[in-house]
Amino acid sequence: MDNIQSHEDYLELKDQIHYHNYRYHVLDNPVISDFEFDQMLLAFRKAEEDHPDWVTADSPTKRSGAPPAEQFNKIPHPAPILSLANAFSKDDVRAWYERILKLDNRVAESGFVLEPKIDGLTVVLHFENGIFILGATRGDGEVGEDITQNIRTISAVPLKIPVGNREESVPENLVVRAEAFIELADFAKLNKKLEESGERTYQNPRNTAAGSLRQLDPGLVAQRPLTILAYTVVGDNPLDTQWETLSYLKSIGFPVSDEAQKCGSIEEVLERLDEWEEKRQDFTYEVDGVVIKLDDLALSEELGTVGKDPRGAIAYKFPAEERTTRLDDIAVNIGRTGVLTPYAVLEPVEIGGVIVRQATLHNFDFIRDKDIRIGDTVLVKRAGDVIPYIIGPIEDLRRGNEKTYHPPENCPVCGQPVENIEGEVAWYCVNSSCPAQVIRNIEHFVSRGAMDIVGLGIKIVEQLVSEGLVEDAADLYLLVKESLVGLEGFAEKKADNLLNAIEASKNQPLSRLIYALGIRGIGEAASQDLAGVYRNMDELAEAKASEIESMEGFGSNTAESVVDWFENPKNQDLLQKLKNAGVWPESKKSVAGRPQNLGGLKFVITGTIEGYTRDEVKDLITSRGGSVSSSVSRNTDYLVLGENPGSKYDKAKELDVTVIRIDELRKLAEVS
Repeated sequence: MDNIQSHEDYLELKDQIHYHNYRYHVLDNPVISDFEFDQMLLAFRKAEEDHPDWVTADSPTKRSGAPPAEQFNKIPHPAPILSLANAFSKDDVRAWYERILKLDNRVAESGFVLEPKIDGLTVVLHFENGIFILGATRGDGEVGEDITQNIRTISAVPLKIPVGNREESVPENLVVRAEAFIELADFAKLNKKLEESGERTYQNPRNTAAGSLRQLDPGLVAQRPLTILAYTVVGDNPLDTQWETLSYLKSIGFPVSDEAQKCGSIEEVLERLDEWEEKRQDFTYEVDGVVIKLDDLALSEELGTVGKDPRGAIAYKFPAEERTTRLDDIAVNIGRTGVLTPYAVLEPVEIGGVIVRQATLHNFDFIRDKDIRIGDTVLVKRAGDVIPYIIGPIEDLRRGNEKTYHPPENCPVCGQPVENIEGEVAWYCVNSSCPAQVIRNIEHFVSRGAMDIVGLGIKIVEQLVSEGLVEDAADLYLLVKESLVGLEGFAEKKADNLLNAIEASKNQPLSRLIYALGIRGIGEAASQDLAGVYRNMDELAEAKASEIESMEGFGSNTAESVVDWFENPKNQDLLQKLKNAGVWPESKKSVAGRPQNLGGLKFVITGTIEGYTRDEVKDLITSRGGSVSSSVSRNTDYLVLGENPGSKYDKAKELDVTVIRIDELRKLAEVS
């Protein structure tokens, strides 16, 4: 951004920064990239340095973040929760070092600590006598928002310290600063789940984390895969160095970054920065830079602040992973549940060393709300393993020949009409025989959480479909050895193994079959709930929407999607073929002679169960008539407790739900 030339330009830029601060910190919905905002702030700081008489109390350089939102209670922080000045080059880092060295020559002896600059939301955690009592956002740096109940839903936050059998003592009052965020893999899973159920997907992990924590309903927050990394003690810190602080926080039960490094000199810091840039794609979460801190905390405190920035630390920002390019077209993918997902076809552009030709557009509402047009110059972001996505159009670069986009009226693969259910963001192809859906449907049917047919991966599914051996999942049970032997990659042993795995899948419980069918909005937990009410697929097929909707956790849209699925003639044919093939489990009868001692009981599982996978514990329960839910409620009969339990354990204690271990579950189920 050009330097500010006049006081009017300065005032206009100040208003823009306030607006973008509000969009980012309060609405969790920025309309410009972090890089663009940083450049604005850089120009603004330069103007204030050149014209100190322009600076007023409402300057963005005088505070962090934005004022707390009105819907939350206000929490004053025990000490200012400051943000950091940015460095965009090694020269900037060296200039920062030389500035603070002039102020105090002890800086040369301090040493430094490097920590990842996580792109998340700052949270402030209060503990009294080792018990978590309060959680807040950063707010404006002086006052934050009370989000205590939301913080409690994050399993990584210890509700009591020290955790476990640790002997470390903790002060009567301890305040810890941490960053809340969502892992990239968890973000991808969340969006996939939302997409398949017809809900609005999220744009990026940072906004999702921030928006989740500032929900008014903790139940919604609990459904988001949030975690934290802690990195400092706010206010009275009993330790002398930042390195000791990280070690101490870890010792009492807080997650801290394993990537943090201690450096003895500024030269070592500068050398390590190259390593951090090289490994930025290896992080499991979004990282947009490196935080460089003086290790000597007393010295850092004595150096004071400049505006809202502490002198003893600086954020080295990585080069932006955002570029502009032309949007050549908008195409559509068809998912296994028939969801139409638009994506951008781009003029190829290099972002972070990778040539990007396509990027996600989330959904059709996103295209409409952002007014994205074919031919637009768009801003594209790529971070880590997250699929590149469009941030928005650069409207000032429009030439007038851009074309407004409208969702297709017919499926681009099978030509059948598409459907948009009122209240949902997704558009669907409702033709279950659509070729685009067949392979994905079968891939889901055989997956580990569904019928778990070992050895039947996506490549073999594609091969079987292309050879005309299967047209739907039920055809798997009609395969014969003679058809397989002779296919590329198949010999007798491989054919035998595959057929044995298919045959073994007939013993899977009803809940697995329901989930395997891929009914929109019906995940593993909902499948178990349905299997706990309906005896077999015949009974479920006869269920009315009002019956299903009366079940806990089932809304009207989900109930309707179940009924609609069973009314579809193609799906009825599929069920008949499965029944003829002997794939017809009963939920309340003895399964392979197993007693149904858990019939009608509702279970929730939390923590790691020694000697068992989560799926094995679920199968133990469901095969003996019980059902497994993903959340604790007053209707929960038992919580099965493992090591390192999450917030479900606290919820169970609060609701006085009976808590049992795996050996007690085995006794209930009469497992020897």
